[in-house]
Amino acid sequence: MLTLTSPVETPLHRLPAGGKLAALAVATLLLMPQTSLVVLAAAGLATAALYLAQGTAFAAHGARMLRPLWPFLLILALWHGWTGDYALGLRIGLKMLTAVALANLVTMTTRLDDLLAVLERLAAPLARIGLNPRLLALSVALVIRFTPVLLDKTAALMQAWRARSLGRPGWQVVIPAVLVALDDADHVAEALRARGGL
Repeated sequence: MLTLTSPVETPLHRLPAGGKLAALAVATLLLMPQTSLVVLAAAGLATAALYLAQGTAFAAHGARMLRPLWPFLLILALWHGWTGDYALGLRIGLKMLTAVALANLVTMTTRLDDLLAVLERLAAPLARIGLNPRLLALSVALVIRFTPVLLDKTAALMQAWRARSLGRPGWQVVIPAVLVALDDADHVAEALRARGGL
């Protein structure tokens, strides 16, 4: 497993995880109802400025973390280009890009253990209805940690397909990618059992 925390130390790393998560929630809630392109563009520029304020190496790493968004942005552009509603497509794209960039900023500047502790505290009231807060927090942490791992392994499968075939990889890599995910899940389950489980 790998961590999403940036190796480039910034002042944001020293802020408490709970405060960063609360700021992310507020920023997202304020961003989503906006319809003004000027306000959305300003929010996007402010987010980019926040990345750049942490240094160019940090900003470049953050930009690389946004690469998985391009297929969704492409679909948005094609659909709204076809329907002729460019402004709506641009608004949705700016909201998506800004919200994901802000979420990435939090994960890049917060240790996973700190995020896990905050999530566990937030989920504590759910213990009254029989839900284990530790289990919920660990599930979120595993999703955060394994998403880039599975993306990397899927990219490796696609490269292997390109090396052996003239055609572009498509649905043929779906089953191997699912099997890799199940294999990783099995290894993690064994590791958790070996450490006493939950």
